[in-house]
Amino acid sequence: MNPSSNTPSRKNKAVLVTGAAKRLGREIALQFAREGWDVAVHYGQSATEASDTVKEILALGVKSVAFQADLKNESAAHQLFAAVTNEFANLHCLVNSASIFEYDRANSEKQLSSHSLQSHMQVNLTAPILLAQLMFDYQKSQRHSLENIPSVIQLLDQKLINLNPDYLSYTLSKAALATSVEVLAMDFAPTLRVIGLAPGISLPSGNQTDDGFAKAHQMTPLGKSSAPLDIAKAAVFLANANAITGTTLFVDGGQHLLPSSRDVMFKTN
Repeated sequence: MNPSSNTPSRKNKAVLVTGAAKRLGREIALQFAREGWDVAVHYGQSATEASDTVKEILALGVKSVAFQADLKNESAAHQLFAAVTNEFANLHCLVNSASIFEYDRANSEKQLSSHSLQSHMQVNLTAPILLAQLMFDYQKSQRHSLENIPSVIQLLDQKLINLNPDYLSYTLSKAALATSVEVLAMDFAPTLRVIGLAPGISLPSGNQTDDGFAKAHQMTPLGKSSAPLDIAKAAVFLANANAITGTTLFVDGGQHLLPSSRDVMFKTN
């Protein structure tokens, strides 16, 4: 773990955001900070980027600490959560943003392998559920009113409604995580809320060009998909939406309403 914090918190609510060093996780962490939350920044390998994120959060006048953990390792997930709750006694929200997104497809040269599937399942499914269980156990020892119920937010994907065969291991892992949202919401109530948040195409992925991303981003009923800030604001909304649990919010410009036989990345190169 790599702590770096400012003065002690003033009873702010705290959030743990996994994968918060870069991309959507970073924007989510920053938005929680802008709204007055203390932020635990998890990272896997991006130590420099995590440090930069912490510095930017500290400049907003709230507490932030960076924590390193390899989410492929079950014991590391447990150690991460213990370290976070030791530093942030008022942990009120967990956002599982960290994920693997690597290409495979059954009918292609890059077929699914047991290694690919297991890697995606460990990071995209097992780690978020393990951390959610730890969050539930922790919250059982806290005192919260029914008007102030903590939450777990699982980052999903509009692709789960608009299915296509590309990114098979990723899709299977996120589909299982989506199922867990409803199941865990029932199991953890009324101690903890569990919600899914499904972005559309928000940032370039893989070898996608800027032009390809721009075209893909416009392929929705609204003429644009989600920006990172849209996802971040939605995450903070869900963390504060005390009556929402066991459901998924799609923030994608309606992208999930347009069926596609291929992932949008392959239609815009």
